[in-house]
Amino acid sequence: QRIYFANHQSHLDWVLIWAALPHELRARTRPIAARDYWTSSRFKQWLTTEVFNAVYVNRQRTDDQDPLEPLVEALQRGDSLVIFPEGTRSNRGEPLPFKSGLFHLARQFPQVPLIPAWSDNVQRVMPKGEVVPVPVLCTVTFGEPMLLAFDAAGEPEDKAAFLQRAREAVVAQRPLVL
Repeated sequence: QRIYFANHQSHLDWVLIWAALPHELRARTRPIAARDYWTSSRFKQWLTTEVFNAVYVNRQRTDDQDPLEPLVEALQRGDSLVIFPEGTRSNRGEPLPFKSGLFHLARQFPQVPLIPAWSDNVQRVMPKGEVVPVPVLCTVTFGEPMLLAFDAAGEPEDKAAFLQRAREAVVAQRPLVL
């Protein structure tokens, strides 16, 4: 069981990460998908439900809803997850600051390895707003597993420090441009 977390450039990031995993890991690895977007058409819902077994999250919610509840349930069942901590796609090169969900999952599941990944060139395959992929070579690079750090008293590391460390772990996987 793992939590893969990566930069987010395209809707195909998930497919690239999933395809790079060995077959035995693919069956238990699920993407996180925004419910409002990925259930807005029959095709999108079929794709994310029947093909990729996505975990849906609500981007619009009430104060009493825990946005991580579906992710927690999936992890409790033993599934692995692929998340994009930026919360949205970005093509700025550097990932946007990470939102706090990865930190909260790491606190609730401190034994689950967190695997940083960098997907590269995916935004050219399926740019934002496009529906037909362009055949371009892409790569995904996985980093060393990391865990939430705890001090001698058993207290977890600071949320901001953890999120910065996690973001840096993703950026460290970026291929060098020569």
